[in-house]
Amino acid sequence: MISEGFFVHPSALCEAERVGNGTRIWAFSHVLAGAVIGRDCNICESVFIEEDVVVGDRVTIKNGVQLWDGVRIDDDVFVGPNATFTNDSRPRSRRRLESFPQTVVGCGASVGANATVLPGVHIGMWAMIGAGSVVTRDVPPYALVRGNPARIVGYVDQSGFRTNAESGLSDSGTNSANSRQTLVGGAMLYSLPIHEDMRGRLAVAELTDISGFPSPRRMFFVSGVPTADIRGEHAHRECHQLLFCVTGNVSVRVDDGVSGAEVVLDAPNKALYVPPSVWCEQSRFSSSSVLVVLASHEYDSRDYIRDYNQFLEYRKSLRLGPYKN
Repeated sequence: MISEGFFVHPSALCEAERVGNGTRIWAFSHVLAGAVIGRDCNICESVFIEEDVVVGDRVTIKNGVQLWDGVRIDDDVFVGPNATFTNDSRPRSRRRLESFPQTVVGCGASVGANATVLPGVHIGMWAMIGAGSVVTRDVPPYALVRGNPARIVGYVDQSGFRTNAESGLSDSGTNSANSRQTLVGGAMLYSLPIHEDMRGRLAVAELTDISGFPSPRRMFFVSGVPTADIRGEHAHRECHQLLFCVTGNVSVRVDDGVSGAEVVLDAPNKALYVPPSVWCEQSRFSSSSVLVVLASHEYDSRDYIRDYNQFLEYRKSLRLGPYKN
């Protein structure tokens, strides 16, 4: 039947009062009172939605999914069949928590069939969760994760297609000058000159040749990062950074709020310049990797933007790039 602008199959039960126009709730599904369902959603067969659940607009929830108290689904999310959300990390029979951790699936993200999402996890916008994965920790925006536990294996675009990491610039032979590759938001990948003889290889960084990078005020080293862990996940308001991987390799993603690029730093003569107002995160560290970062400013917690949605708002406030009115 159609009621108040949305459709409920005769064998479904919808007790919720806040359901958006154009939403369809199909056979044998049950939506409890208190749940909030947005516009133009497709709630497929045998879906159960508890009271403290919020579902955004244009969301697809396939057969056999249960959304328990504390789950928040943003706009344009796809949840595959039999995906499992949990809300209690220490469940016991006949015990109900006074409050439940919020599990958030960001705008445009997809959760594959039979995936399991643990309590309190935040899945970033446009991320892709592989079928059967067990998500035990937060997932960055646009990340492609799979496995048990789920780990980043790459990144995707808004269409869901995997993006290729930049292979970098040629480092063969002896170079007399930097070569560079433009990425996004003013970020640059540089290939530094190499001088090689029987004594080894010498890579030289003339910082005055790094366009836009001011004199460094700080240097730090990142090493011993477990393969599954992610570093960075922030942008700066004023600080410029220059990243080198002097041994091993690491994947780095830069993002200007509209598009992103992934590069692999796998040689000491590769340098990644990250200007202010560009989101940066590092993942897939090799066991021997040592990442060296030069920074233009001393540490100041106020200079960091650690939430991706706040980063997008900051870019918008600066009227940068495609956000300019």
